[in-house]
Order: sequence, then C-alpha cells, then structure tokens
Amino acid sequence: MRSETRSGTLAPPSVDQPALSTPTGQPAERPPVRFALVAGEASGDLLGAGLVDALRERFPDAEFAGIGGPRMRAAGLDAWHESDELAVMGLAEVLRHLPRLLALRRALRRRLLDWRPDVYVGIDAPDFNLPVERWLKQRRTGDGKLRTVHYVSPSVWAWREGRAARIGRSADRVLCLFPMEPPIYARHGVDARFVGHPLADEMPLEPDRDAARARLGLATERPVLAVLPGSRLGEIARLGPTFIEAARHVAQAVPGLQVLVPAANAACRAALERLLAGFPAARLIDGQARRAMIASDAILLASGTATLEAMLAKRPMVVAYKVAPLTYRIVKGLGLLKVDHYALPNVLAGEAVVPELMQDDCTVEALSAATVLALREGTADPSLPRRFRAIHETLRRDASREAAGAIAELVRAAPAGARP
Repeated sequence: MRSETRSGTLAPPSVDQPALSTPTGQPAERPPVRFALVAGEASGDLLGAGLVDALRERFPDAEFAGIGGPRMRAAGLDAWHESDELAVMGLAEVLRHLPRLLALRRALRRRLLDWRPDVYVGIDAPDFNLPVERWLKQRRTGDGKLRTVHYVSPSVWAWREGRAARIGRSADRVLCLFPMEPPIYARHGVDARFVGHPLADEMPLEPDRDAARARLGLATERPVLAVLPGSRLGEIARLGPTFIEAARHVAQAVPGLQVLVPAANAACRAALERLLAGFPAARLIDGQARRAMIASDAILLASGTATLEAMLAKRPMVVAYKVAPLTYRIVKGLGLLKVDHYALPNVLAGEAVVPELMQDDCTVEALSAATVLALREGTADPSLPRRFRAIHETLRRDASREAAGAIAELVRAAPAGARP
C-alpha cells in the first residue's frame, strides 16, 4: 500500500504491504487500471467520452474519474467536478474566476493523490491541465508508475514554438490532432503522437448537400451562403457587423441567394438578430452550424476550428479574422506568429487554397468580393473538393482508438504495483 509523504510525494510500497503474488507463488490479479481525465468545455467533453469508450475496450475493468461533462459521465466517468467549471474565456473573466479556479485545482490535486491514478489525461484546457500534469510528474517517485498525457496540442505550429519544450516537462506524451505537430515536438525532445482528428471521423467523406438543404427547408435550386462570424459574443461584436454587411453586398450581387446564419446559443442569437434586421435574404438558425455548411455553396467564416469543419464539408470558403489593434501590434511587433497561413485548410495543405483576409484586410469590400467569387467559381472547380478529401483521409484515423492505444503503451511500460 503506497503512502503519501509530507511533501505530497507518492511513496513506494513499504515492506509489509501485499505484493502482486499469492502465498502459493501464483501471480495475483492486478488491480484495475485507473485513468484520471480532466476536460474543459463541450469539445473536451466530446473527446473525453470517445477516449473513455476506447480505453474501456482495452481495459474492461478500468476506473475513470476526474472532471468532465454529460458525455463523459454517460461513458462512465466519476465526475468530481463539471467541465463547464473550467470554461472561462478572456482576461477579465479569468481574473474574476481565478480564486475559484485555483481552489478547484488544489482540491483536484489532493483528490488525485488520494485516488492514485495510473495515468492522468489532460484534455485540452492547457492553462489548467499543464500545471496539474507538471505537478503530478514532479511527484512521481522511483516506481515511475504515474504517467501524464496531454490530449490536443496547443497551436505550437502557429506561435511560440518554444512552448513545446515546456509542455514536455508536463506531459510524458502529447497526443496531437494534426500531422504537422509531432515533428515540432521532436525538435524539443518531446514524445508526441499524431492520432487524427475526431471531426474527420465523424463527418462523411462525401457530405449530402441535398439532404442538409431538405432538413433546413431550403430551396435546392437556389444558391446558399453560410455566414459564421464566431461562436462567442466577443467575436460577434468584433466581426459580426463586417460579416453581415458583406453578406448584404453578396446578396445584391447573387440573385436568389439564401443566407444562413447559425447562432451558437441564445446570447449569440440576440446579438445576431440586431445585426440582421432588415436583411430578408438572411435566416437565423439555432445551432446546426455543420448542417448549414454542408447545405451551402460557399461559406464566409471566422478563422478557427470551424474552418476545419468547412473543409471537411468540402465547401469553398472565405476565412477572415481580426483582433484588437493593440493586441495585433504586440503580437506582430514581438514576432510571436511564425506562420505564413492562419486558416487550418491552408496550414494543412501547406499553401493558400482558400482566401484569408486578416486584420486590416478584413473589410466589407474585400469579404464580399472574395465571397462572390467563391460562390460563382467554387462549385465549378473540382480540384478544391478533391484536395479537401485528401486531407480528410489523412486526418481520419479513428482518433479515440489511436489515442487509447498511445495511452495503453504507457500503462504497459509502467512498472506493476499494488494499489491500496
């Protein structure tokens, strides 16, 4: 039975503790493997649920506990806290919630020491998970049993590549969603594995546009533009007016255009309703962003994960973004950004396959002109869907099972030991 030292370190078994063998010399049954998983936000909850299912296939008697949402609980996680307790965005929000988050982290660390997992898996939420992983790794004793894994690499390919080495000091293994990420970690001596992207597993290689239009009640013979200025109020405030005005210009240039604007939640819907006043061609819908993209002929959207969904939907797109002017000057002035492309389809392709209109280029005129071109020429050019399909196939690796396999290797490599 392991004990905890005064410093909080996990001490190895004492001499009077039971060994992994019976009095007759026969091997004793190894205790169930314990996995601690901590996920923030809905996206992490989805990843975590798939991972729990895949790990249970390999370890039928495994125990799962930590922080998760409804999907992870349904998969069998003993949720000590809810994942939305970690879902804090923006500097002001983080500062306001900092005392609560620090208390939550202290409580989690104490409970982890008591529970003694074999593996800790931090799912995204790097500001919360990486310090916990590093703390646990520092307290691993000579038995080497506890392993730390970080699932979903921060965007080291985009800026501050030096973070890769610091992440390696926290995680024994990093599970990456994109193929360009492990080589970056390798340059810093960090063990990283490409496991594929769950979105690529979920979405069909050939999306059904007609079915999506039927579900949304759209006219099949008229062109459709999907407009996604962001899923957070800050993004809508910053990008929404420019995006919606650009869509108005596009509607004037493209006869019969149907414009779909998905709202991520009630607050986003209220903000978008004000922007769409007096725009009869536009239709605001609740959620269904993926369906709207599949139903479209072209997509105007903010840079982010949505661009990956747009690529997996095999649709032409125009990607745009802008941040606060001071933030942009600081980032550019310090040379923190290390990429030529921002949009994920361009990053994955290694070249500009879709237009990117960032910061000062994110104007009504530029967006509307590029979107009209995408609507008129995108569907006539078969090379873009073929390119997108090839990337889709690269990302489609059954990510949950690949991640479970990479974690299982760490479990097998760890020395066996009895748990109280």
